[in-house]
Amino acid sequence: MYPQTHPVHFSRSPWIAVRRLSLAVAACCVVTVTSAQTYPSQPITMLIPYPPGGSADMLARPMLNMLQKELGQPVVLDYKAGAGGTIATGMLARAKPDGYTILMVLAAHAINSSLYTKLPYDARKDFAPVSMLATLPLLLASPLTTPFNTVPELISYGRANPDKLTFASAGNGNTSHLAGEMFKSTTGVKMLHIPYKGSGPAVVGMLGGEVSMMFDSISTSLVQVKAGKLKAIAVTGDKRSPLLPDVPTVKEAGVPSFVVNGWYGILAPAGTPPEVVAKLNQALNKTVRDPKVAAQLTEYGYDVVGTSPEAFGRHIDAELVRWKDAVQASGAKLE
Repeated sequence: MYPQTHPVHFSRSPWIAVRRLSLAVAACCVVTVTSAQTYPSQPITMLIPYPPGGSADMLARPMLNMLQKELGQPVVLDYKAGAGGTIATGMLARAKPDGYTILMVLAAHAINSSLYTKLPYDARKDFAPVSMLATLPLLLASPLTTPFNTVPELISYGRANPDKLTFASAGNGNTSHLAGEMFKSTTGVKMLHIPYKGSGPAVVGMLGGEVSMMFDSISTSLVQVKAGKLKAIAVTGDKRSPLLPDVPTVKEAGVPSFVVNGWYGILAPAGTPPEVVAKLNQALNKTVRDPKVAAQLTEYGYDVVGTSPEAFGRHIDAELVRWKDAVQASGAKLE
């Protein structure tokens, strides 16, 4: 016996099928527009690609209360650390593009595209830029027990002791990692990279004497420097930090081509409705520029920015090119 089959019936008029399809598409568009107009109507999750206590966390927390008031919904910080931020970034790429899942992205986002041989996302095509919130120079810090106090002394010690220097990072692919790689290639000093799962754990490692130094976000190391538990060797920006006016830049300390600044912003999944991106942008920029919030962030060393989505997209494009060149020059590669 053969299985019973049923004839397939086609509409006598193909226009009926076309009309039904058109109505379905129109209904879908109405739902999308209505969702954008009523956004947000439920809590928003902000993915943080590093553990609590790091520079991304220290930027997000002071913003949280006002951002929730501006959006009228709770904003939940969800820490998804690991793999240089690529775990959280991959989660965002797979998230529904409705504005209810966003990501606090760092400069490592631009670095990872060249540093990793394979990523489960495209750094530009899979995301919708929302706003670049702030920039932050790095601080070259060291335990009190290290035998150097300046950049020239560090370089001299490293050249005389090629197997003794180690540097911590907040993870493979993080800005702190590649800054160390750039320092190695620029100065010729050999250093062993020791990755940690976030800036907070890396600073703890430095305090315990597990590593010789770290190019860390100034926001996370400053407290320990002020407490006299770490040495501030230099900052990596174009100019000295007002928080550490007596600490020179790496540039003025004898490595003129070495300038590194971290940056922080918000991404949404590609395909997020422009109206939703605009609402997020407005709320985020108003929050980060609020006098009280901005004052607290300035105390941590951040330079508050707040850009348009288009300007943030252009910045990411430029950073992708810049860090590609830096990664190639350093020879660093990760699986």
